[in-house]
Amino acid sequence: SPDELVKILNEIFTRFDGIANHYQLEKIKTIGDCYMMAGGIPEPGAECAARMANAALEMIEEFVSLKQELQLDVNLRVGIHAGSVVAGVIGKNKFVYDLWGDTVNTASRMESHGMPGRVHCSEAAFLRLKDSFHFEDRGVIEVKGKGPMHTYFLLGKK
Repeated sequence: SPDELVKILNEIFTRFDGIANHYQLEKIKTIGDCYMMAGGIPEPGAECAARMANAALEMIEEFVSLKQELQLDVNLRVGIHAGSVVAGVIGKNKFVYDLWGDTVNTASRMESHGMPGRVHCSEAAFLRLKDSFHFEDRGVIEVKGKGPMHTYFLLGKK
């Protein structure tokens, strides 16, 4: 039922909020069943990619646990990209903080072209994380609106 779906999404997003806070990442928004967060906002930092990777891996673990606990027949895909964004507050009566730019679009494409239960990364994210994390090379895939992209699956810390 719609009420049950809202309760489930609230439980998932509440847990994700805790993970985002733990890794000092910024929850930007939720759109339906999509949870968007960013690192290095408002000040970029060398370690924000690693915090994002750790959070993504923990979110997958937390989701698997919750899926078993609530006997859910749903899946989770996670996408990570690294780059610059434009951030700001817009609106007059109801203010909204949001991010814009190619980095946001590419991260979204990493999620949508990913696989359930896996963290799908762009080459830009891979290059920032490869010294500290294990990856599976997915090779070059055709990404909607981007063309051919070399992508990777994040497996865990080294």
